[in-house]
Amino acid sequence: MRRERIGIIMHGVTGRMGMNQHLIRSVLAIRDQGGLALSDGRRLVPDPIIVGRNAEKIAALAEAHGVTRHTTDLDAALANPDDAIFFDAASTQMRPGLLKRAIDAGKHVYCEKPVSESLEEAVDLARHAKSRGVKNGIVHDKLDLPGLAKLKRLRDLGFFGRMLSVKGEFGYWVFTGDDLTPQRPSWNYRAEDGGGMISDMLCHWRYVLDNVIAPVKSVSCLGFTHIPSRLDEAGARYDATADDAAYATFLLDGPDGEIVAHINSSWCTRVRRDDLVTFQIDGTHGSAVAGLHRCWSQHRVNTPKPVWNPDEPQTLDFFDTWEEVPDNQVFDNGFKVQWEGFLRHVAEDAPWSYTLAEGAKGVQLARAGYLSSKERRWVDLEDLGL
Repeated sequence: MRRERIGIIMHGVTGRMGMNQHLIRSVLAIRDQGGLALSDGRRLVPDPIIVGRNAEKIAALAEAHGVTRHTTDLDAALANPDDAIFFDAASTQMRPGLLKRAIDAGKHVYCEKPVSESLEEAVDLARHAKSRGVKNGIVHDKLDLPGLAKLKRLRDLGFFGRMLSVKGEFGYWVFTGDDLTPQRPSWNYRAEDGGGMISDMLCHWRYVLDNVIAPVKSVSCLGFTHIPSRLDEAGARYDATADDAAYATFLLDGPDGEIVAHINSSWCTRVRRDDLVTFQIDGTHGSAVAGLHRCWSQHRVNTPKPVWNPDEPQTLDFFDTWEEVPDNQVFDNGFKVQWEGFLRHVAEDAPWSYTLAEGAKGVQLARAGYLSSKERRWVDLEDLGL
Protein backbone atom coordinates (compact mmCIF):
# COMPACT_ATOMS: atom_id res chain seq x y z
CA MET A 1 0.00 0.00 0.00
CA ARG A 2 1.60 3.24 -1.15
CA ARG A 3 1.70 6.13 1.32
CA GLU A 4 1.32 9.60 -0.14
CA ARG A 5 2.02 12.82 1.75
CA ILE A 6 -0.30 15.85 1.62
CA GLY A 7 0.93 19.13 3.09
CA ILE A 8 -1.59 21.22 5.04
CA ILE A 9 -0.98 24.82 6.15
CA MET A 10 -2.90 25.20 9.43
CA HIS A 11 -3.56 28.77 10.53
CA GLY A 12 -5.34 29.75 13.74
CA VAL A 13 -5.01 26.40 15.52
CA THR A 14 -3.66 27.71 18.82
CA GLY A 15 -7.23 28.50 19.93
CA ARG A 16 -9.43 25.92 21.63
CA MET A 17 -11.48 24.84 18.62
CA GLY A 18 -8.66 24.92 16.07
CA MET A 19 -6.26 23.05 18.31
CA ASN A 20 -8.56 20.39 19.74
CA GLN A 21 -11.01 19.63 16.95
CA HIS A 22 -9.01 20.39 13.82
CA LEU A 23 -5.34 19.82 14.64
CA ILE A 24 -5.38 17.11 17.32
CA ARG A 25 -8.63 15.18 16.80
CA SER A 26 -8.73 15.44 13.01
CA VAL A 27 -5.51 16.04 11.06
CA LEU A 28 -3.15 14.44 13.59
CA ALA A 29 -5.60 11.62 14.30
CA ILE A 30 -5.65 10.81 10.57
CA ARG A 31 -1.85 10.95 10.50
CA ASP A 32 -1.50 8.75 13.59
CA GLN A 33 -3.88 6.09 12.24
CA GLY A 34 -1.52 5.65 9.31
CA GLY A 35 -3.27 7.98 6.91
CA LEU A 36 -6.55 8.00 5.02
CA ALA A 37 -7.36 5.06 2.75
CA LEU A 38 -8.22 6.19 -0.79
CA SER A 39 -10.25 4.25 -3.34
CA ASP A 40 -7.18 3.20 -5.36
CA GLY A 41 -5.40 1.71 -2.36
CA ARG A 42 -3.15 4.68 -1.54
CA ARG A 43 -2.96 6.02 2.00
CA LEU A 44 -2.96 9.80 2.22
CA VAL A 45 -0.86 10.99 5.16
CA PRO A 46 -1.31 14.59 6.36
CA ASP A 47 1.85 16.60 7.01
CA PRO A 48 0.75 19.82 8.74
CA ILE A 49 2.68 23.04 9.18
CA ILE A 50 1.40 25.25 12.03
CA VAL A 51 1.34 28.95 11.18
CA GLY A 52 0.84 31.70 13.75
CA ARG A 53 2.08 35.02 15.07
CA ASN A 54 3.52 33.81 18.40
CA ALA A 55 6.67 31.80 17.65
CA GLU A 56 7.00 30.34 21.14
CA LYS A 57 3.35 29.31 21.32
CA ILE A 58 3.28 27.52 17.98
CA ALA A 59 6.66 25.87 18.66
CA ALA A 60 5.38 24.51 21.97
CA LEU A 61 2.19 23.24 20.31
CA ALA A 62 4.16 21.56 17.53
CA GLU A 63 6.56 19.89 19.96
CA ALA A 64 3.73 18.66 22.19
CA HIS A 65 2.06 16.84 19.31
CA GLY A 66 4.92 15.66 17.14
CA VAL A 67 4.50 18.24 14.39
CA THR A 68 7.86 18.87 12.76
CA ARG A 69 7.01 22.11 10.94
CA HIS A 70 5.91 25.52 12.21
CA THR A 71 6.46 29.12 11.14
CA THR A 72 5.40 32.72 11.67
CA ASP A 73 5.90 33.47 7.96
CA LEU A 74 2.57 32.89 6.25
CA ASP A 75 3.82 34.22 2.91
CA ALA A 76 6.61 31.64 2.84
CA ALA A 77 4.18 28.88 3.76
CA LEU A 78 1.80 29.88 0.96
CA ALA A 79 4.70 29.99 -1.48
CA ASN A 80 5.69 26.39 -0.78
CA PRO A 81 4.40 24.23 -3.67
CA ASP A 82 4.69 21.10 -1.51
CA ASP A 83 1.71 22.16 0.63
CA ALA A 84 -1.61 21.77 -1.16
CA ILE A 85 -4.20 22.89 1.41
CA PHE A 86 -4.67 26.04 3.47
CA PHE A 87 -6.90 25.81 6.55
CA ASP A 88 -8.05 28.72 8.70
CA ALA A 89 -9.66 28.75 12.14
CA ALA A 90 -8.62 32.28 13.20
CA SER A 91 -10.93 35.27 13.55
CA THR A 92 -13.80 35.87 11.14
CA GLN A 93 -12.58 39.39 10.41
CA MET A 94 -9.22 38.11 9.10
CA ARG A 95 -10.61 35.13 7.20
CA PRO A 96 -11.65 36.64 3.85
CA GLY A 97 -8.24 38.21 3.28
CA LEU A 98 -6.41 35.04 4.30
CA LEU A 99 -8.54 32.83 2.07
CA LYS A 100 -8.08 35.11 -0.93
CA ARG A 101 -4.29 35.05 -0.46
CA ALA A 102 -4.35 31.27 -0.28
CA ILE A 103 -6.61 30.94 -3.32
CA ASP A 104 -4.35 33.27 -5.29
CA ALA A 105 -1.41 31.08 -4.25
CA GLY A 106 -3.19 28.10 -5.82
CA LYS A 107 -4.05 26.37 -2.55
CA HIS A 108 -7.19 24.39 -1.91
CA VAL A 109 -8.94 26.07 1.04
CA TYR A 110 -10.93 24.79 3.99
CA CYS A 111 -12.09 26.98 6.87
CA GLU A 112 -14.21 27.48 9.93
CA LYS A 113 -17.40 29.46 9.76
CA PRO A 114 -18.57 32.17 9.36
CA VAL A 115 -16.53 32.62 6.20
CA SER A 116 -17.02 36.39 6.46
CA GLU A 117 -19.05 39.06 8.24
CA SER A 118 -20.12 40.42 4.84
CA LEU A 119 -22.45 38.56 2.49
CA GLU A 120 -21.00 40.32 -0.55
CA GLU A 121 -17.50 39.29 0.51
CA ALA A 122 -18.60 35.68 1.14
CA VAL A 123 -20.19 35.46 -2.31
CA ASP A 124 -17.12 37.01 -3.96
CA LEU A 125 -14.85 34.47 -2.24
CA ALA A 126 -16.97 31.54 -3.40
CA ARG A 127 -16.88 32.84 -6.97
CA HIS A 128 -13.16 33.59 -6.77
CA ALA A 129 -12.34 30.06 -5.61
CA LYS A 130 -14.45 28.62 -8.43
CA SER A 131 -12.83 30.85 -11.03
CA ARG A 132 -9.34 29.85 -9.87
CA GLY A 133 -10.24 26.16 -9.98
CA VAL A 134 -9.29 25.40 -6.36
CA LYS A 135 -11.26 22.98 -4.24
CA ASN A 136 -12.86 24.61 -1.23
CA GLY A 137 -14.81 23.76 1.85
CA ILE A 138 -16.51 25.15 4.94
CA VAL A 139 -16.77 23.37 8.31
CA HIS A 140 -20.27 21.98 8.99
CA ASP A 141 -19.47 19.97 12.13
CA LYS A 142 -22.96 19.51 13.56
CA LEU A 143 -24.13 17.42 10.60
CA ASP A 144 -21.89 14.54 11.66
CA LEU A 145 -22.94 14.54 15.31
CA PRO A 146 -24.55 11.17 16.11
CA GLY A 147 -27.76 12.77 17.39
CA LEU A 148 -28.39 14.79 14.24
CA ALA A 149 -27.29 11.92 12.00
CA LYS A 150 -29.98 9.77 13.63
CA LEU A 151 -32.54 12.54 13.24
CA LYS A 152 -31.74 12.82 9.54
CA ARG A 153 -32.01 9.05 9.16
CA LEU A 154 -35.54 9.17 10.62
CA ARG A 155 -36.45 11.88 8.11
CA ASP A 156 -35.01 9.94 5.20
CA LEU A 157 -36.96 6.82 6.23
CA GLY A 158 -40.25 8.74 6.33
CA PHE A 159 -40.70 8.27 10.07
CA PHE A 160 -42.31 11.68 10.64
CA GLY A 161 -44.97 11.50 7.95
CA ARG A 162 -45.63 15.12 7.00
CA MET A 163 -43.20 17.26 8.99
CA LEU A 164 -44.97 20.09 10.79
CA SER A 165 -42.55 21.95 13.02
CA VAL A 166 -39.09 22.07 14.56
CA LYS A 167 -38.08 23.30 18.01
CA GLY A 168 -34.44 23.93 18.82
CA GLU A 169 -32.79 24.97 22.08
CA PHE A 170 -29.11 25.84 22.18
CA GLY A 171 -26.80 27.40 24.75
CA TYR A 172 -25.84 27.54 28.39
CA TRP A 173 -24.78 30.06 31.03
CA VAL A 174 -21.48 31.72 30.17
CA PHE A 175 -20.08 33.20 33.36
CA THR A 176 -19.47 36.93 33.28
CA GLY A 177 -16.25 36.97 35.31
CA ASP A 178 -17.93 38.63 38.29
CA ASP A 179 -18.30 35.24 39.96
CA LEU A 180 -16.53 32.50 38.00
CA THR A 181 -14.03 32.69 35.14
CA PRO A 182 -15.80 32.92 31.74
CA GLN A 183 -15.58 29.75 29.65
CA ARG A 184 -15.71 31.59 26.33
CA PRO A 185 -13.34 34.30 24.99
CA SER A 186 -14.30 37.93 25.50
CA TRP A 187 -14.27 38.80 21.78
CA ASN A 188 -17.45 36.73 21.41
CA TYR A 189 -19.31 39.55 23.20
CA ARG A 190 -17.83 42.51 21.30
CA ALA A 191 -19.46 43.32 17.96
CA GLU A 192 -16.44 45.32 16.87
CA ASP A 193 -14.31 42.16 17.16
CA GLY A 194 -16.73 39.97 15.21
CA GLY A 195 -18.75 38.62 18.13
CA GLY A 196 -22.47 38.01 18.27
CA MET A 197 -24.86 35.09 18.70
CA ILE A 198 -26.68 35.72 15.41
CA SER A 199 -23.44 35.85 13.45
CA ASP A 200 -22.11 32.74 15.17
CA MET A 201 -25.08 30.42 15.32
CA LEU A 202 -27.37 31.25 12.40
CA CYS A 203 -24.55 30.08 10.11
CA HIS A 204 -24.82 26.72 11.86
CA TRP A 205 -28.61 26.63 11.78
CA ARG A 206 -28.59 27.25 8.02
CA TYR A 207 -26.76 24.03 7.18
CA VAL A 208 -28.49 22.05 9.95
CA LEU A 209 -31.98 23.02 8.80
CA ASP A 210 -31.14 22.78 5.07
CA ASN A 211 -29.64 19.29 5.36
CA VAL A 212 -31.38 17.60 8.30
CA ILE A 213 -34.91 18.94 7.76
CA ALA A 214 -35.62 21.19 4.74
CA PRO A 215 -34.23 24.34 3.05
CA VAL A 216 -34.70 27.68 4.81
CA LYS A 217 -36.74 30.22 2.85
CA SER A 218 -37.28 33.08 5.32
CA VAL A 219 -36.48 34.19 8.86
CA SER A 220 -37.83 36.35 11.67
CA CYS A 221 -35.22 36.97 14.35
CA LEU A 222 -34.72 38.99 17.53
CA GLY A 223 -31.18 39.48 18.78
CA PHE A 224 -30.65 40.70 22.30
CA THR A 225 -27.78 41.74 24.60
CA HIS A 226 -29.00 40.54 27.98
CA ILE A 227 -25.78 41.17 29.91
CA PRO A 228 -24.33 44.62 29.09
CA SER A 229 -20.87 44.20 30.63
CA ARG A 230 -18.47 41.38 31.36
CA LEU A 231 -14.89 40.82 32.54
CA ASP A 232 -12.22 39.90 30.00
CA GLU A 233 -9.30 37.47 30.25
CA ALA A 234 -7.27 39.99 32.29
CA GLY A 235 -10.15 40.68 34.67
CA ALA A 236 -10.89 44.12 33.17
CA ARG A 237 -14.51 45.14 32.69
CA TYR A 238 -15.68 45.79 29.13
CA ASP A 239 -18.94 46.70 27.40
CA ALA A 240 -20.65 43.72 25.80
CA THR A 241 -21.68 45.26 22.47
CA ALA A 242 -22.69 42.02 20.70
CA ASP A 243 -25.93 40.10 20.98
CA ASP A 244 -25.64 37.25 23.48
CA ALA A 245 -28.98 35.65 22.57
CA ALA A 246 -31.02 35.13 19.41
CA TYR A 247 -34.65 34.05 19.16
CA ALA A 248 -35.40 33.02 15.59
CA THR A 249 -38.31 31.56 13.66
CA PHE A 250 -37.71 30.10 10.21
CA LEU A 251 -40.00 28.99 7.41
CA LEU A 252 -38.67 25.88 5.67
CA ASP A 253 -39.56 24.65 2.21
CA GLY A 254 -40.67 21.14 3.18
CA PRO A 255 -41.49 18.36 0.73
CA ASP A 256 -45.16 18.46 1.76
CA GLY A 257 -45.57 22.16 2.51
CA GLU A 258 -44.03 24.79 4.75
CA ILE A 259 -42.43 23.75 8.04
CA VAL A 260 -42.16 26.15 10.96
CA ALA A 261 -38.87 26.02 12.88
CA HIS A 262 -38.07 27.99 16.01
CA ILE A 263 -34.61 27.99 17.58
CA ASN A 264 -33.55 29.78 20.76
CA SER A 265 -29.80 30.41 21.05
CA SER A 266 -28.48 31.92 24.26
CA TRP A 267 -25.35 32.33 26.37
CA CYS A 268 -27.66 33.51 29.17
CA THR A 269 -29.67 30.39 29.93
CA ARG A 270 -29.31 27.52 32.37
CA VAL A 271 -29.70 24.03 30.96
CA ARG A 272 -32.61 21.80 31.92
CA ARG A 273 -32.89 19.58 28.87
CA ASP A 274 -31.15 16.49 27.51
CA ASP A 275 -28.10 18.28 26.10
CA LEU A 276 -26.51 21.66 25.36
CA VAL A 277 -28.38 21.62 22.07
CA THR A 278 -31.61 19.76 21.30
CA PHE A 279 -33.81 19.62 18.22
CA GLN A 280 -37.35 18.26 18.13
CA ILE A 281 -39.18 17.48 14.89
CA ASP A 282 -42.94 16.95 15.09
CA GLY A 283 -44.79 15.22 12.27
CA THR A 284 -48.15 13.64 11.58
CA HIS A 285 -46.82 10.11 12.17
CA GLY A 286 -44.17 10.70 14.81
CA SER A 287 -41.83 13.01 16.67
CA ALA A 288 -38.16 12.81 17.59
CA VAL A 289 -35.77 14.73 19.84
CA ALA A 290 -31.99 14.72 19.33
CA GLY A 291 -29.07 16.07 21.27
CA LEU A 292 -25.39 15.87 20.40
CA HIS A 293 -25.20 12.09 20.66
CA ARG A 294 -28.58 10.59 21.57
CA CYS A 295 -31.95 10.64 19.85
CA TRP A 296 -35.39 9.59 21.07
CA SER A 297 -38.48 8.95 18.96
CA GLN A 298 -42.20 8.63 19.65
CA HIS A 299 -44.42 7.11 16.98
CA ARG A 300 -48.12 7.88 16.85
CA VAL A 301 -48.92 4.40 18.17
CA ASN A 302 -46.91 5.21 21.31
CA THR A 303 -48.27 8.71 21.81
CA PRO A 304 -50.08 9.14 25.15
CA LYS A 305 -53.43 10.93 25.43
CA PRO A 306 -53.03 13.52 28.16
CA VAL A 307 -56.02 15.45 29.49
CA TRP A 308 -55.64 19.02 30.69
CA ASN A 309 -56.57 19.22 34.36
CA PRO A 310 -54.85 21.98 36.31
CA ASP A 311 -56.56 20.89 39.52
CA GLU A 312 -54.66 17.60 39.81
CA PRO A 313 -50.93 16.77 39.73
CA GLN A 314 -49.81 15.32 36.40
CA THR A 315 -49.75 11.51 36.56
CA LEU A 316 -48.13 10.87 33.18
CA ASP A 317 -44.35 10.59 32.91
CA PHE A 318 -43.89 12.10 29.46
CA PHE A 319 -40.42 10.56 29.07
CA ASP A 320 -41.61 6.97 29.46
CA THR A 321 -43.22 6.65 26.03
CA TRP A 322 -40.14 7.73 24.06
CA GLU A 323 -37.83 5.10 22.58
CA GLU A 324 -34.12 5.73 22.05
CA VAL A 325 -32.79 5.38 18.52
CA PRO A 326 -29.93 2.87 18.81
CA ASP A 327 -26.26 3.33 17.91
CA ASN A 328 -26.43 0.81 15.06
CA GLN A 329 -23.41 2.29 13.31
CA VAL A 330 -20.02 3.61 14.44
CA PHE A 331 -19.83 7.41 14.69
CA ASP A 332 -16.36 8.93 14.44
CA ASN A 333 -15.47 12.48 15.51
CA GLY A 334 -17.58 14.78 13.34
CA PHE A 335 -14.73 17.17 12.54
CA LYS A 336 -12.49 14.25 11.56
CA VAL A 337 -15.20 12.81 9.30
CA GLN A 338 -15.39 16.12 7.46
CA TRP A 339 -11.62 16.43 7.15
CA GLU A 340 -11.52 12.94 5.64
CA GLY A 341 -14.23 13.93 3.18
CA PHE A 342 -12.40 17.08 2.13
CA LEU A 343 -9.07 15.25 1.80
CA ARG A 344 -10.71 12.66 -0.46
CA HIS A 345 -12.21 15.50 -2.48
CA VAL A 346 -8.76 17.05 -2.95
CA ALA A 347 -6.88 13.81 -3.58
CA GLU A 348 -9.30 11.94 -5.84
CA ASP A 349 -12.14 14.36 -6.63
CA ALA A 350 -14.59 12.52 -4.37
CA PRO A 351 -18.02 14.17 -4.04
CA TRP A 352 -18.12 17.19 -1.74
CA SER A 353 -21.01 19.63 -1.36
CA TYR A 354 -20.01 21.83 1.58
CA THR A 355 -18.19 24.49 -0.42
CA LEU A 356 -17.66 28.20 0.20
CA ALA A 357 -20.99 28.67 -1.56
CA GLU A 358 -22.64 26.88 1.37
CA GLY A 359 -20.64 29.11 3.69
CA ALA A 360 -22.07 32.14 1.91
CA LYS A 361 -25.58 30.78 2.55
CA GLY A 362 -24.79 30.72 6.25
CA VAL A 363 -23.63 34.33 6.15
CA GLN A 364 -26.77 35.19 4.20
CA LEU A 365 -28.99 33.83 6.97
CA ALA A 366 -27.00 35.64 9.67
CA ARG A 367 -27.24 38.96 7.77
CA ALA A 368 -30.97 38.37 7.27
CA GLY A 369 -31.27 37.67 11.01
CA TYR A 370 -29.64 40.98 11.90
CA LEU A 371 -31.82 42.85 9.40
CA SER A 372 -34.94 41.17 10.78
CA SER A 373 -33.95 42.06 14.34
CA LYS A 374 -33.23 45.68 13.44
CA GLU A 375 -36.41 46.22 11.41
CA ARG A 376 -38.69 43.82 13.35
CA ARG A 377 -39.89 41.97 10.23
CA TRP A 378 -39.67 38.75 8.23
CA VAL A 379 -36.83 38.57 5.71
CA ASP A 380 -36.95 36.26 2.68
CA LEU A 381 -33.78 34.57 1.41
CA GLU A 382 -32.97 35.10 -2.25
CA ASP A 383 -31.08 32.70 -4.49
CA LEU A 384 -27.42 33.71 -4.35
CA GLY A 385 -26.73 32.42 -7.85
CA LEU A 386 -23.76 30.30 -6.76
